[in-house]
Amino acid sequence: MILRFSQSMNLFFYFRLAKNITFAQTINFMKHIFRLWSFVAFVMLLASCDKPTPKVVLSGAAQGSYYTITYYDKENRDFQSQVDSIFALIDASVSLWNDSSIITKVNHNEPVELNQVFIDNFNAAIEAAELSGGLFDPTVSPLVAMWGFSYKNNITPTQHNIDSILEFVDYHKISIVDGKVIKQDERISLDFNAIAQGYTSDAIAHFLDAQGVENYLVDVGGEIMARGHKPDGSKWVVGIEKPADSFDSEQIVQTRMELTNMSLVTSGSYRKYVEREGKRYSHTIDPRTGTSVQHNLLSATVLAENATRADALASICMIMGMEKSLELINSLDGVEAFYIYVDDNEQIQTYATEGFKTF
Repeated sequence: MILRFSQSMNLFFYFRLAKNITFAQTINFMKHIFRLWSFVAFVMLLASCDKPTPKVVLSGAAQGSYYTITYYDKENRDFQSQVDSIFALIDASVSLWNDSSIITKVNHNEPVELNQVFIDNFNAAIEAAELSGGLFDPTVSPLVAMWGFSYKNNITPTQHNIDSILEFVDYHKISIVDGKVIKQDERISLDFNAIAQGYTSDAIAHFLDAQGVENYLVDVGGEIMARGHKPDGSKWVVGIEKPADSFDSEQIVQTRMELTNMSLVTSGSYRKYVEREGKRYSHTIDPRTGTSVQHNLLSATVLAENATRADALASICMIMGMEKSLELINSLDGVEAFYIYVDDNEQIQTYATEGFKTF
């Protein structure tokens, strides 16, 4: 039993009344009591310090990909049901594969009440469109569908097909006014796939923050958000994939890096593609031409303060190409990039911004 200070003082007076001893003897006895109290308190402190913080790992499939959420929590709480709810909410808001989602109803011009998830994704997409001078365009959805990335389609589009759709691919022609989507052309449809997974990583990170979890790594389909560190003080270690020969090739790590309090997102052309008449077409569509982007950039990895922005910027890099996107990246505060590309001799090369190298 540990004595409180007040209890120890009471013991001081009781001891003197009960025993016919000198004041000096009493003081000496009380010194022993306080030494014992201090020793017990110290042992208990060491015991609490030695107790490791439990590690919790949640993983599964969502949004057509995987997710892994790792966090350290003294209370060892299981947030699986809450994470499932976050995925369900985002799916019900911005998934093109959900027939009853808000974005599907907006694309079909059906009456629907917008929620904050949809509005957040819309605003982030418009911001990315402005930043890229329209190269990132959330109204590119009909072109993506035509090329067969959203739906199965084995027909190679003709220039006439492309031109007929380009008439209404323009983010300037759609807006949100008083909580409603306003279109200048009813054929306009939206696609938030280039930022939705990054937004999901941020949403889960915000939830963990709200629960008081200080150290975690959220990975939703490669869109990573890292906070804090491991119990031993080391940073989180993540990998950047080496470009694969095909969509089903084994994953190989190109480089590893340490990460904390930052987001990391990679966009690449080597796994998401379709083949038409023996030619490979990237899933990245240039809204100016309506065709698949063709350049020597295989992947772009972006570091930013949140995954939504990193996701959008990685997509912008893949549309712009390395040279032009590098100018944009260098103009932004708190943003770094790592490129994997093919040189003139068909050799794979890498390039990292100066800030990225520090990681």
